[in-house]
Amino acid sequence: MATAFITHPDCLDHVTPPGHPEQVARLHAINERLAGSEFDGLTYLAAPLAEDADILRCHPQTYIDRISNALPVTGWSSLNGDTHLAPGSLAAARRGVGGNLLAVDQVIGGQVQNAFVSCRPPGHHAETETAMGFCLFGNVAIAAKHALDHHGLNRVAIVDFDVHHGNGTQDLMWDEGRVLFASSHQMPLYPGTGAAHERGAHENILNVPLPPMSGGSLMRKEYQGQILPALDEFAPELVLISAGFDAHMADPLAQLNWSVEDFVWVTERLCEVAARHAGGRVVSTLEGGYDLQALAASVAAHVQVLMEQGS
Repeated sequence: MATAFITHPDCLDHVTPPGHPEQVARLHAINERLAGSEFDGLTYLAAPLAEDADILRCHPQTYIDRISNALPVTGWSSLNGDTHLAPGSLAAARRGVGGNLLAVDQVIGGQVQNAFVSCRPPGHHAETETAMGFCLFGNVAIAAKHALDHHGLNRVAIVDFDVHHGNGTQDLMWDEGRVLFASSHQMPLYPGTGAAHERGAHENILNVPLPPMSGGSLMRKEYQGQILPALDEFAPELVLISAGFDAHMADPLAQLNWSVEDFVWVTERLCEVAARHAGGRVVSTLEGGYDLQALAASVAAHVQVLMEQGS
């Protein structure tokens, strides 16, 4: 089976203020890198617009309305110091949710083996009623609820290797015992959450903080010692990945100092977990990554592993 690559031009209409790290150029860099012949086997799909009913799996209507009412006619409006809205931002965010739902449908339905959702804005910092950290809606959390409630799965794992802790996903999944949320992230670092003692209402959250400058070797040790055994014990029927690439050594916002090979390694290990328990079903979605060259190289390597697993 194939690997789906899901995106939409609307995601380019979420235009952030000049100098903002979460910029349109991120998707341009990814698209240019994946234009090579080695990616000809991808199945390209357009992300649909999520409806309110989809988003309501994790966020209340009042929150959706607040974002809609804050949209500017031109220029930008600010929800807080780092999360901004342009006229096209809500449509872009709906494509991000819709792309994840389509990916889940395609993977569970057997049309593809796995999928990568290349949409923006990202999602893992969006809490139940709070936009923050460049994020509006909890894309991956909503995808998990869709897999559980629409497709009838019983166990879904979310693994977040973004350099920043996915406080939004943790908030949205805190009471959801059918989901195991595992996160590796730099600490100390924004947003200041993700301590090991934060375990969720059902012991369903596993946080693995990593110190600055620790490099890929410590990451591999912690995945082998904590995250991978927890995933095997949980035996997920679907593996969702919050794929942030800002742990790369070139990234300007953090200092974990991973290499492209480290992203290859962690992607391979998560695909192996999916092969053991979930029929190889993996949905990965773009989160962070703010050095354009490092982002493009890391996404390309990540997608190549997915393609190898899906062939």
